[in-house]
Amino acid sequence: MTSAAGATRSVGRPAAATQDQVLAAATAQFLASMRVDVQAIAAELGLSRATVYRWFGSRDGLLGAVMVSEFQRIVEAARSRSTGVGAHRVLSMLDQVSRWLARSEPYRYFIATEQATAGRIITTSDGPVQPRVVATVAELIDAAIAEGYEQRVDTPTFAYALVRLIEAFLYQDAVTGIRGDVDRLRDVLMVILGLDPQPR
Repeated sequence: MTSAAGATRSVGRPAAATQDQVLAAATAQFLASMRVDVQAIAAELGLSRATVYRWFGSRDGLLGAVMVSEFQRIVEAARSRSTGVGAHRVLSMLDQVSRWLARSEPYRYFIATEQATAGRIITTSDGPVQPRVVATVAELIDAAIAEGYEQRVDTPTFAYALVRLIEAFLYQDAVTGIRGDVDRLRDVLMVILGLDPQPR
């Protein structure tokens, strides 16, 4: 069988799977609170594991792509529901995303079963996730500035500080009893953003 480009393939032979299909298969495993298994995904899609690694670099790279894709999805959902302008809009967005992450069973499963891998992928500045999250928060801050919000720190530094604070509350600081405490996180974010914390 000859294609328009002149290439040939056997009749009935399926077209090669794509990077998007690999990402979708990995995302399905992740959202089912399963360990993302590169070998199983490659076998399911008729690819070699080497091909998956060539596309994503490593299992960490594939997991990072899943995390970034999911983060972008929840940011867009939060954006459609966010309220207010300026700092209030930044707070609304960060609060919604933080609460989604805190109650997400797949994220909790991943962090509980692969703590070292999760930390390396999600919370390091040279990992696949944190730089994208910081860039998104920086965009929120710049939009707030355009709406009249005033801050005393440059946007990249401020965005990084906010992300690190959120990471501490969501993932890292179990010793002080704040891991997953999104209500206290919201109060701290309000103070940092120059807003008055709401009384309980």
